Amino acid sequence: MLHAADRTALVAFAKKSIARGSKSFAFASKLFDRKTRERVWLLYAWCRACDDMADGQDHGGAMAAVDDPKARLTAIRALTAKAMRGDITSEPAFDCLGIVAAECGLTQKMADDVIEGFALDAAGWRPQTDEDLQQYCFHVAGAVGVMMAAVMGVPADDEATLSRACHLGLAFQYANIARDIAEDDAAGRCYLPAAWIAAQAIPAGALMQPLYLTQLTQMAARLCDASARYEASARVGAARLPFRSRWAVLSAAGIYGDIARKVRAAGSDAWDQRISVSKWEKLMQVMAAWWLAVGFRKTEENPL
Repeated sequence: MLHAADRTALVAFAKKSIARGSKSFAFASKLFDRKTRERVWLLYAWCRACDDMADGQDHGGAMAAVDDPKARLTAIRALTAKAMRGDITSEPAFDCLGIVAAECGLTQKMADDVIEGFALDAAGWRPQTDEDLQQYCFHVAGAVGVMMAAVMGVPADDEATLSRACHLGLAFQYANIARDIAEDDAAGRCYLPAAWIAAQAIPAGALMQPLYLTQLTQMAARLCDASARYEASARVGAARLPFRSRWAVLSAAGIYGDIARKVRAAGSDAWDQRISVSKWEKLMQVMAAWWLAVGFRKTEENPL
């Protein structure tokens, strides 16, 4: 088992990981109370490491072709299982998982749900239908939302709040897919359902050609609209969280929601350069989230 000194070092490692891998998430994470913030960092470090191993990235940078995706997936599964058993893996990001899992009651199934997303990518999977896309987004982001909710203290039997947390992950992923269509295409990946592309009569390999930019913009708008619906649902669930967690979640929802809103507003110019949210815009979302967090009232209204 890890000692207190090891935990301190791993928290420092996780803090550096989130600072490099996600400026938006790192910004929002500062709003949690110290204990929750450290646990969020620890969980993020594992998620980031798995993603980097699967995609040949360095903290979310440009994807590189990997010639051993199945071997990488096997390593992710083995290291994760070892960490979940409470054993030291000697891989900092996986030891981070071991700590937060022990402290927050994270389960092997929760971790397996996330890893299944990497398995789909390793198999060269592509969504055929809306339902396929939703399932993929659950594994790569919604399942992470469930784990994050557990880290914030949501009990395992509070299915309603866990579902809303899942929706926040879905909102993030739909926005990311819309923003990264060109980047994914360059890496040989496509997360737009095949049924959507067929309905737009876009030939294979022609997704980013100027001739089909109008159709591409329409499909991106569908992703952004889905992101907005899930964001609205997640905001309802935030009412059940402690104040600091509620503030952080609402801030993150606004910041990532801005990505989807910017993609939609940019139309055919959305992929001329990578869309991002400025520090000032993030600060505005944090301020708006504070007021919402203070005045939030619990409601069971479902916007979906």
